Amino acid sequence: MSNKNTICLWFDHDAEAAARFYAQTFPDSSVGTVHRAPADYPDGKAGDALTVEFTVAGIPCIGLNGGPRFKHSEAFSFQIASLDQAETDRYWNAIVANGGEESHCGWCRDRWGISWQITPRVLTDAMAKGGDVARRAFEAMMPMMKIDVAAIEAAVRG
Repeated sequence: MSNKNTICLWFDHDAEAAARFYAQTFPDSSVGTVHRAPADYPDGKAGDALTVEFTVAGIPCIGLNGGPRFKHSEAFSFQIASLDQAETDRYWNAIVANGGEESHCGWCRDRWGISWQITPRVLTDAMAKGGDVARRAFEAMMPMMKIDVAAIEAAVRG
């Protein structure tokens, strides 16, 4: 990779499958070079995929197949801005239906343990307005799992 800064994500053994899923799910995403291990290592064999270069929604990443030692947490997440309910549903459903799980306030986790915030622009725009608009949007969002765009729009209107 030629990027000065790249997000490195640790996977047990299936970084390539994750990268391919992300490339199929999100626009401006792709899988680049798969680097094979030149020799055996603690959690793999020579010839196994060791690292995978990929891009998620324009963000350069590298997946490292480092074994089960480290796990992901919600302390790191990708935040994907969606334009409407259909796009929100498409991303959310792709992640959850592929072995992921729902969480609260627009968050979900994929089957590899990576957290995602699927955030409609109407919500971020409302929060940026501040005051009563932000409070109403925030209060509407708090009990949600996947964000309901119509409910946020109604809260914005008051």
